[in-house]
Amino acid sequence: MDRAETLKLKYQSVINVAKQMGVRLANVHLENDKLLIRGAAPSQEVKNKVWDQIKLVDAAFPDVVCDLSIDTSLAPPAPVAKTYTVVAGDSLWKIAEKHFGKGSLYPKIIAANPGKLKDEKTVIHPGDVLVIPDLG
Repeated sequence: MDRAETLKLKYQSVINVAKQMGVRLANVHLENDKLLIRGAAPSQEVKNKVWDQIKLVDAAFPDVVCDLSIDTSLAPPAPVAKTYTVVAGDSLWKIAEKHFGKGSLYPKIIAANPGKLKDEKTVIHPGDVLVIPDLG
């Protein structure tokens, strides 16, 4: 097995993490007797996680060069907040039951609406628009 293949096998977990986290890899090849991993990460956080994986494989990383730039256009779009407009007869419990299947999860709605709802004693009115968090 040649040096490039040996290093690719050694750092395969790094390549896998990079791909799973949305890194666009431009090059993975041998250069100056080191494995060069070049590409673009969607965020600094993702870039740091790739480096964390490199350090797990070999803390000294003497045989790899990782050159990742940041390209925020690679980041997944932010989720669109789901909203609900309060109607007559609603309560936080009823809204939670409708959206989450459990009325007891109403504190999640309070937490998602810090500017509007303070605690479980907060009064809601028809026409109020509340953010409904994704519990996913």
